[in-house]
Parts: sequence; structure tokens; C-alpha cells
Amino acid sequence: MKFLKLIRYQNLVFIALIQAVFHFGFLKQQTGLLLALNDLEFILLIISTICIAAAGYIINDIIDCKNDTIVKPNKVIIGNHISENMAYNFYIVLNIIGVGIGFYIANIVFKENFVAVFIVIAFLIYIYTTQFKQSLLAGTFLVSFLMAFSLLLVGIFDLYPIISNENRPFLGVLFQILIDYAVLVFLLTFILNLIGDLENYNDDLKTGVNTLPVLYGKEKTQKLIFGLSFIPLIILLYYLNANFIHLEYVIYYTLALVIGPLLYCIIKIWQAKSQQDFKRLTLVLKFIVLTALFSIAIITYNLNNLPIIE
Repeated sequence: MKFLKLIRYQNLVFIALIQAVFHFGFLKQQTGLLLALNDLEFILLIISTICIAAAGYIINDIIDCKNDTIVKPNKVIIGNHISENMAYNFYIVLNIIGVGIGFYIANIVFKENFVAVFIVIAFLIYIYTTQFKQSLLAGTFLVSFLMAFSLLLVGIFDLYPIISNENRPFLGVLFQILIDYAVLVFLLTFILNLIGDLENYNDDLKTGVNTLPVLYGKEKTQKLIFGLSFIPLIILLYYLNANFIHLEYVIYYTLALVIGPLLYCIIKIWQAKSQQDFKRLTLVLKFIVLTALFSIAIITYNLNNLPIIE
């Protein structure tokens, strides 16, 4: 259990769900589309992704061990339950497994140079943790980007290798949908991380971490988050009206489980005061990200079950 906590197994399950929903619930439901990866090969892609992400969480905790001992000594795993040397070994092994599987998958789709994707991701996570984590917003941008990029990996390995002149327009539409969702994930994750900075304000203040609340104050940061939160809301409303106004299941689902909770979040961001308030907001936002991603399955189901007009 300590190892599972170290690698943030809940977040890894979330990443796996993101990729699985878009492979099984969206791309595989497209009539006549033969994807580059079969189901087993796609599961290997998921394993590769979560291995590299898990390694990132381990190196993050290794670097943060000293600060964590100050602010939350009872929750520190490295040094108390797992030695630092053992943690480094786990970090190296998980990266080797992730990149190794990535190399295998890249060869399956006859795009050997695609292994660079996995190497670059592992390198970026290491650089973020060791060099830029203390830099204002650099870490927030990188974490949000990597979460969104885990979604784009689905398109890179499922769609790109099968592009031809005949199917290019159709695959272009599918890939654009993946990009649209990745942008939404980036925005919501960025806001989620900023709220997390508010939640961890006291700890960051003690350890000298450069976050927006520490440098500019909690009130100014809340106002910024409040303003930023309208961006995904406006995008969702526009996207819904422009593309899915005729799909009633999609409308009901999005209003009830995405836009409604997001409006609640925006109101509570303005009102939040305590650490518990911010913690509750992070949970609501995680729920919003999850329901927003699952909407692709609802959209696909609704499109595939439209009544035929003769």
C-alpha cells in the first residue's frame, strides 16, 4: 500500500481511464475504422504511460522528501517506509519499462522514431521535478500539458500510422476532437493545480515554494482563478451549441454533470476561505474533468443511435 501511495495510484487510474475511454468508447466505435493498435497493444500503451507517470511521482517525492518531512512528517513514505535508494531503483525500473514498451509499440506501428515521445516525456518530468518545480507556473504548465498529452497519445498511436490520402479528412476530424478535449483537459487541470496551490498555501509558505498564492497572496490568486474558470465554461457552451445542440442525451449529460458542477465551482472559488474549502473544490474539479472526458462516450452513443429519417 505504501508503494501504491508513493506512485499516486488514483492518478494513474485516472490517466488509464482517459486513454481507455477514447480508444474503446470513441475511436473503436467508428464504423469501418481499423485502428493501428489492437486492444492488447493499446493496453500496453496505457501501461507504458502509467509506468512513466509513476516514475515521475517517485522522483517528485524523492526531491520533496526534505520539505515533506517538515510540513507532513507522518505522511512521508521515502525514508520512513521505503529507502531513498530503493525509491531511485523503482524510478529507474519504471522508466525502463515505460520506454521499453514504448519502443515495442513504436515498432508495431512501423514508426520506430515514435519512441522519442516516451523518452521526451520521461525527460520533461525529470527536468520539471529537479529544475523548474520551484519556478512560478512552470510546473503548473508542464503538469497540465502532460495530462493533456496523455490523451493525444491515443491519436498519435491509434490514428497517425494509418493515415492515407483517402481517409485523411475523416481522421483529421477525429484527431481534431482529441485536440479539443486535450485543450479542455489542459485548462481544467491548470485551474485544478492553482486551487491545489491555495490548498497547500501554508505548507508552501513554510518551505519557500514559489506559488502564486505565496508570491501574490491568496485573495489575488482566487480572483485570477475565478476569471480563468470562465474560459472552459464559455468554450463548453460554445462547443455544445455549435456541434451537439441536436443531441439531447449529450445536452442533458453535459449540463447536469459538466457545466452545472463547473458553475458551482466558479461560485465556490469566489467564496472559499479555508483549506477545507479548497480541498473540496479540487475534488469537484477532478469530478468535472472525469465527466467531461466521459462525455465522448455519450456523444458517440448518441450519434450511433440517431433515428433514421427516411
